[in-house]
Amino acid sequence: MTIRNVLFIMCDQLRWDYLAHAGHPHIRTPNLDRLAARGVRFSQAYIQSGICGPSRMSAYTGRYVSSHGATANRVPLSVGEVTLGWHLRHSGRALALAGKTHVLPDHHGMARLQLDGQHELAVLLREGWFELVDRWDGHHPEPDSAYAQWLRAQGYDSADPWTDYVIAVTDSDGSVKSGWQMRNARLPARVKEEHSETAYTTDRAIDFLARKGEEPWVLHLSYVKPHWPYIAPAPYHAMYGPEHCLPVSRHPAERGPGIHPLFREFQNEEVARNFQNDECIATVRPAYQGLITQVDDHLGRVWAAMETLGRWRDTLVIFTSDHGDYLGDHWLGEKELFHDVIQRVPFLLYDPSPEADATRGTEDRRFVELVDIVPTILDALGADPARHVVEGRSLLPLVRGEDPPWREAVFSELDFSYRGARRRLGLPAGHHHAWMVRTERWKYVHVGSGLRPMLFDLANDPEEFFDLGADPALAGVRAEMRERLLAWFQGLKRRTTVTFEEVERGTDSHKRAGIFYGVW
Repeated sequence: MTIRNVLFIMCDQLRWDYLAHAGHPHIRTPNLDRLAARGVRFSQAYIQSGICGPSRMSAYTGRYVSSHGATANRVPLSVGEVTLGWHLRHSGRALALAGKTHVLPDHHGMARLQLDGQHELAVLLREGWFELVDRWDGHHPEPDSAYAQWLRAQGYDSADPWTDYVIAVTDSDGSVKSGWQMRNARLPARVKEEHSETAYTTDRAIDFLARKGEEPWVLHLSYVKPHWPYIAPAPYHAMYGPEHCLPVSRHPAERGPGIHPLFREFQNEEVARNFQNDECIATVRPAYQGLITQVDDHLGRVWAAMETLGRWRDTLVIFTSDHGDYLGDHWLGEKELFHDVIQRVPFLLYDPSPEADATRGTEDRRFVELVDIVPTILDALGADPARHVVEGRSLLPLVRGEDPPWREAVFSELDFSYRGARRRLGLPAGHHHAWMVRTERWKYVHVGSGLRPMLFDLANDPEEFFDLGADPALAGVRAEMRERLLAWFQGLKRRTTVTFEEVERGTDSHKRAGIFYGVW
């Protein structure tokens, strides 16, 4: 069967271990479990940065953060970077979006190109070459967005219905409270479930599939949940209790005097201090799980639409997340640092081809990364693999039973320049980065700005409680991991304006161009 369509689904801030098929003892995710049974579950999938923007830009370009340069949420992707949407357009296809991208327009680059207006190219560049079915990032009020206008049409009479209804609750005394305050996560959203962000985005995606009919398509269905604010509509707000949650993973050693300075200052962030409160954990985690089950239920609607339309026979399906969520683990909240609860994400791949039949319902423990999404999609559609630009690898050989030489490590990085932790460390504004290399046995984090590295022995300390970055007995291990990181860094693809074929044709060709230097 020829793959004609691609459905690329991404959740925001979904941990790898908060799915039933990944071993969570209480959470209900039957539809994602069904997808895992249809395809392959890559249980060792890793992101390229522990924060939304740079992680997604790696997923959309197939390039590591050090290559594409969008290192933090406030840093736009350069207008010169090539994304999946351009690769598809170059091969006669389009990339549609329903949901979130976190793409920021490169205003400075577009101004240099005099593309500040409503020209089609300017519109595509602002959106990272996505053609919008509907975009909803769900991080702050957008009163002029299509979702806000739709909510008003449903009767939510407000200049800012997202703040006043979607992430607001009504307390027992009848007062309206904000979902930004995590203590209110125990209460249901003021918006009806069918009008929630997850339901709205699913509706837009299903409408798109129905309109396309037999016309080929590529759709990025991108849910903003279970990302904060952790406010779920009824009945999902009360579906789970603290007794249905995983135990908190933290250790007194992580608060000791030898703690890494960067780790210490992230523990001093406001969100971390609040998640060090057991009441906060017991309030937020059940709501977080409810939001996940809500996404799963709506994916059941997508699966049903695909069944009705006959799309399971010719559609590649990818499901993943942009990063995890600490939820109090390691005395932290939010994300960004390098523990597996942030760096490791769910990754499901369904290939309708008969060549993939033998691997259906299996778990593959080989390392995969978000940079593999772009080359996998290009491979599935028979498009130019753009080897001179793309740094990931197609996963189709793995799901089709092949055993190619594969990576032994994964890589991630963090720009902590925008964090208050940077100021508390006494570091001036500038470039402040850390890079992770993780193998099966070791996790090494090289921290710049004059700070020592971190090292974790994953065989003897799988929970990553004990930082061995200053242990003199492991200097050799740190040196070997640092060399591995350097080798990866040297292999990044910085020359992106010519193809490998053009390089081959241009090699040793100066005489054909009429240049005869060095002749005696």
